[in-house]
Amino acid sequence: MNTILIVILFALVTITWGTTWFAMKIAIETIPPFFATGIRFLSASPLLITIAYYTKTPLLFPYGQRWFQFFISIFYFSIPFTLMLYGGMYVSSSIASVIFSNMPVAVLTISLLYFKNKIYLTQKIGILISLITLLIILLLELKSQYFFQWKGILALLIALFSHAIIYSECQRKCYNVSVITFNALPSLLSGIFLSTISWFIEHPHIENFSNKSIIAVFYLGNFSGIFGILSYFYLQKKINTFYASTVFLIFPIISICLEYYLNQQTISLCKIWFIFPLLLGILLTLIPFHNEKI
Repeated sequence: MNTILIVILFALVTITWGTTWFAMKIAIETIPPFFATGIRFLSASPLLITIAYYTKTPLLFPYGQRWFQFFISIFYFSIPFTLMLYGGMYVSSSIASVIFSNMPVAVLTISLLYFKNKIYLTQKIGILISLITLLIILLLELKSQYFFQWKGILALLIALFSHAIIYSECQRKCYNVSVITFNALPSLLSGIFLSTISWFIEHPHIENFSNKSIIAVFYLGNFSGIFGILSYFYLQKKINTFYASTVFLIFPIISICLEYYLNQQTISLCKIWFIFPLLLGILLTLIPFHNEKI
């Protein structure tokens, strides 16, 4: 029974994260990025707050860490998720997913450069392989497409490293905070903040929103956002970190296949070949080798 539960959780995470990027692409077809992200969080927060109420989970971080909760609302939720949608306006969903599959690499890089943590030699090799191959893939993308794509790539890279920095800080400062506490109130604050900004900057016209885009936003908020995150959290409780983190190797493949199946679009064969060493590099950063750290 435990094995079945693990398989279900793993499938939920890979499917939700793999489809997230395509849903983002649909959402911004008729809804501007700030407003789409704001509504995404506003739609997710009531369910999260309800779960917190019935599970008696606190909405606030422990005393002394609450300033960091506000910091998370801005630099983990508001800015990065808006940048993801903005980036999706310029690059394909498959390239966006490939960029974000490097989250373990980004976290390890931040731990090494910013926090001066010791890591294994094999992990350093993995970082090097991943970053070089990702750079090649992105340069090929810029060369083969319109040059304005650099805006989307830059937005996605900033979002990636913003998440990595906050995640690394959380491991040090609020490792004992529930995943519900981490998401519930920051989602509400971010939703209000982004929706308000959107009215003054983007001037959204709700009558122009397509049903497809509206459904995509609610899918991102309630299914992909909540169930994806909660499934990954409980998956980490059931199996070790290495096996749980292999979702980062699988969800970009799902995203690539989905884009090809629905839009008949795929990344070039040349980029496909570079994805293999990229995934190998990510894998090396995840494997907990027990050799000497340097």
